[in-house]
Amino acid sequence: MKAIRRFTVRAVLPENLSALEEIAGNLRWSWHEPTRQLFARIAPELWQQVGHDPIALLGAVEPSRLAELAADQGYIDWATHIRDDLRAYLSDPRWYQSLDDSAPKSIAYFSPEFGIAAALPQYSGGLGILAGDHLKAASDLGVPLVGVGLFYRSGYFAQAITPDGWQLESYPVLDPDGLPLSVLRNPDGTAVQITLALPDGVLHARVWQVAVGRVTLLLLDTDIPDNEERLRSVTDRLYGGGGEHRLLQELLLGIGGVRAVKAWTELTGAPAAEVFHTNEGHAGFLGLERISDLIGEGLTFDEGLQVVRAGTVFTTHTPVPAGIDRFDTPLVQRYFSTDLLPGVDPQQVLALGAEDYPGGSPDVFNMAVMGLRLGQHANGVSRLHGEVSRQMFNGLYPGFDAQEVPIDSVTNGVHAPTWTDPMLLALAEERLGTDDTTAADWANSGAVSDLDLWSVRTRMREQLVGDARRRLQAAWEAQNPGGIAPAWMDELLDPSVLTIGFARRVPTYKRLTLMLLSPERLRAILLNPERPVQIVIAGKSHPADDEGKRLIQKLVQFASEPDIRTRMVFLPDYDIGMAQLLYPGTDIWLNNPLRPLEACGTSGMKAALNGALNLSILDGWWNEFYDGENGWAIPSADAAGDGAERDALEAEAMYDLIEHQIAPRFYDRTVDGVPAAWVGQIRHTLSTLSPELSAGRMVREYVTRLYVPAASFERRLTADGFADARSLAAWKARVRAAWPGVNVAHVDAGGVDAVPQVGDELHVRALVHLNGLSPDDVEVQVVYGRSHEGDELTDVRHEALTLDSAAPGTDDPSVAREYRGTVRLQLAGGFGYTVRIVPKNALLISDAELGLVAVAS
Repeated sequence: MKAIRRFTVRAVLPENLSALEEIAGNLRWSWHEPTRQLFARIAPELWQQVGHDPIALLGAVEPSRLAELAADQGYIDWATHIRDDLRAYLSDPRWYQSLDDSAPKSIAYFSPEFGIAAALPQYSGGLGILAGDHLKAASDLGVPLVGVGLFYRSGYFAQAITPDGWQLESYPVLDPDGLPLSVLRNPDGTAVQITLALPDGVLHARVWQVAVGRVTLLLLDTDIPDNEERLRSVTDRLYGGGGEHRLLQELLLGIGGVRAVKAWTELTGAPAAEVFHTNEGHAGFLGLERISDLIGEGLTFDEGLQVVRAGTVFTTHTPVPAGIDRFDTPLVQRYFSTDLLPGVDPQQVLALGAEDYPGGSPDVFNMAVMGLRLGQHANGVSRLHGEVSRQMFNGLYPGFDAQEVPIDSVTNGVHAPTWTDPMLLALAEERLGTDDTTAADWANSGAVSDLDLWSVRTRMREQLVGDARRRLQAAWEAQNPGGIAPAWMDELLDPSVLTIGFARRVPTYKRLTLMLLSPERLRAILLNPERPVQIVIAGKSHPADDEGKRLIQKLVQFASEPDIRTRMVFLPDYDIGMAQLLYPGTDIWLNNPLRPLEACGTSGMKAALNGALNLSILDGWWNEFYDGENGWAIPSADAAGDGAERDALEAEAMYDLIEHQIAPRFYDRTVDGVPAAWVGQIRHTLSTLSPELSAGRMVREYVTRLYVPAASFERRLTADGFADARSLAAWKARVRAAWPGVNVAHVDAGGVDAVPQVGDELHVRALVHLNGLSPDDVEVQVVYGRSHEGDELTDVRHEALTLDSAAPGTDDPSVAREYRGTVRLQLAGGFGYTVRIVPKNALLISDAELGLVAVAS
């Protein structure tokens, strides 16, 4: 018999255990090990069954057990201590509180998904996990951040695998009453409601609040009676539905999200957000809502745009155009030809997302393009991804080289307290005197011996093996009700065998099945009698990606062959709970995407924080952190003739590394059974990578390099009745209007001998037409660098030329202005130079920001 509706009944706690409810209501428990131990003590087996979810635990525990604990003064004191520690954590000054007044008073962080805990499944993969780690690290650092997302009633999806290896999706409906959520309410107790005017109705959303340590996360939910049935499903699933459904979700996230932040700010008295951070383009419409508000304060669209750009940070995560959300232009126009955004003309909206550059499509609205046009501060998520992003969006800045495109990079990090196994954490506390594994002195072999490290790594591998067996047996029993799992599943994996992990989303570019390219070679590696290897794999393919599903099927079918089925397993329904045992339990973390299509790849970071070594293509974060001792790099066959040849060469290199370097080192043991060279690499990995890969480092970088500058620019433009915003908008309009007549009329140079030598000085003189612009509006630059074949320059530098105020025609706009400057020749070899004119204003952060340049011809 099936229920027509399910809901969670929360336990009534004895008065002296009321601290448990307060503690369970804040998701700090998802990364604070002492809190998790407190709840585990209530009912250890039940704690495992409910997936380490305190609210589910308190809803399922027997009242008699609660009564027993209520009579245990030791437990009461423990709970009180944890509650007091939480209160101190929420109120005491932290790193951010040591910063000066330039730091923003509040930052709003928007993301389409947040992966915080398995109990709150609002994520699909790396983007959501990164967003969750961003919130957690911001909380630990005391950053005044408010998160904004959507509440998906069915999350992403639950994955099952059929006997023939095909992925099946199901969408269990979540019960908000059983989750760590509370409704945002008005002073009279009514629920706050956000509304959006649509072409054929009104969309209503309530706002859920989630306490993530010191950070509040706001989630908008349309599944409420005020909406007609078709609109109740707007927030049904993450990344579900077609183009219009996705557009509705992104309108709600961006526009509705800003309205939710304003409501929350007014109700709580929190400072108004000064900086808005959009995590990928999905939330880009937030800028339009802010412009509409500013129009209401008396600004024009262009004036409001300057304010919004100044205070907006845009992070792009995709390295390929196909990964960007693009909507049909008529669809976007239809939604904005309403009262959705008062004062905003639909054509102004369409211009922001237009692909009006070579190679762009005139019929689509590009969310990433809009993100860059609305955000003055932009970044990729690794150094290599920053380079790729600058090349990908170079068309928005015609006339500038890719390296000048104003997209920086902040390499992702992962939240160490969430992803570091408690056993390694306990070792750091006991031997190194700290619960911060990213700051522990892992190089101190006197405090932590090789045997200590190897023992912990072995226990973590044993833990993974036990979890994998339980999961596979449970999956088999779910497909065979009443049956008994085959006996061979009790022998699945071996805790003493070199274990390789591979887990991530399954788009084709991540090459899940590269390891299968030579099946017999892989079989020989797995079954090597002296140096065996085992592989644990997990991952989900998007429900609409049949090619990704075929890759999973191919791998599952291979792993099901009787001779290797205990050496290679695919674990279904990859989630946070699985990942927290998988990363620590693997000896090698494998990543083999097509370079450079991995923006960052944080799964390998999580493994490294637990002492696992990486085996990866030099892509994403590994490209900047691989040092020869923290793992192995798979050589990229970029020059291969085609994709098949590239796959073959890279797979062969991967097999060779595993067979001839990795496995021999793992099994080369000392008399006490410790692989000394291997443990040396573990120690080096923990010592050098733990600080660099932490989300704390990442968030500090966002604060100092992006949030503080954005707040500074936003404050300048809003001061004195938006005086600078008005003048900047007028200045940009004037410069754009004059620019077609701006040019470099003549360039000559002298000062070097017939055979130039290092140390000589090149004297450059340029005549330029400014078409009525003031010399203060521009900078005339000599651009120089190495010159090889052709006219392209490399190692490019530029220096400003100086206006010769004594030259004739200074006050006549029709007469060319004369600029002069000197370049010292510092390097031998080919040299080239040119002269260009760029707009110049103290409120621009880049010469390329306006996409305007006049270059000598």
